[in-house]
Amino acid sequence: MHSKSKAPPPVKSREDLRAESLSRAIDALGQTIFLTNVLDYLRIDVPFVGILLLLFDKNNRLFHIYDTIRTPYRIDLDMYLDGVYQLDPFYTRFCKDKKTCAMLIRDVAPDRFNQTEYYRRYYKNIELQDEMAIFTDLQDGRFLFFSIGRRASEPRFRRKELEAINRDLPVLASLCRQHFDESTYDQESPSGSVDDRRMQFALERFGEEALTPREHEVAVCILKGHSSKSLAREIDISPETVKIHRRNIYRKLGISSQSELFLKFLNTLG
Repeated sequence: MHSKSKAPPPVKSREDLRAESLSRAIDALGQTIFLTNVLDYLRIDVPFVGILLLLFDKNNRLFHIYDTIRTPYRIDLDMYLDGVYQLDPFYTRFCKDKKTCAMLIRDVAPDRFNQTEYYRRYYKNIELQDEMAIFTDLQDGRFLFFSIGRRASEPRFRRKELEAINRDLPVLASLCRQHFDESTYDQESPSGSVDDRRMQFALERFGEEALTPREHEVAVCILKGHSSKSLAREIDISPETVKIHRRNIYRKLGISSQSELFLKFLNTLG
């Protein structure tokens, strides 16, 4: 008699995997393993390795919560946390909308973003090819910012992946509200927070001793990656006027390039 071979275990559907992963995240609420489980939940539909998780509290303090950035790139992360994040397209959009949402970098970045010194020193240095941002409103004045990255060896994010994240956003936001309650990262001198006293209004202070308010506005747009045409649309002036302001900015600050303008901004951060 021939022995019967065992049938292979049934292949689990994506819905089954999502339900199991969600169950583990719920069970881990309030525990240190929660973050690992909730990230696994996100990865069911949108695979990723690189992640940076930040929290903005009700007093605009920035908390570094978690990341997978490798040791050689820690200096680039420190630069970002030291205040350069204020030039990030995701942060700019967040400040305008302040709501639970997900977005791709290519949908919110200015037209010359890839040519900025910020892009070269941060995105290229940590080998980011593509990025998705997820903002979750904790409904007490605080927001979580999930920065999900893909490197050059990985494919770019697809629209269907963004749609999947948007579909799961209500569940993700609810989980995060339960885990990151008001007592979490809300201390007088919190561990892991970035010194907001040094950085608060850094862009507003940049060049204030030398530049007019309009020149300052143009300088900030240049730092963020706007071309003359894009900048003109952004602040409702003509491209020729933008060029005049740019020349005046460079002359007053004693610089001749966007990279030098970026270094001036870094000096403002101290």
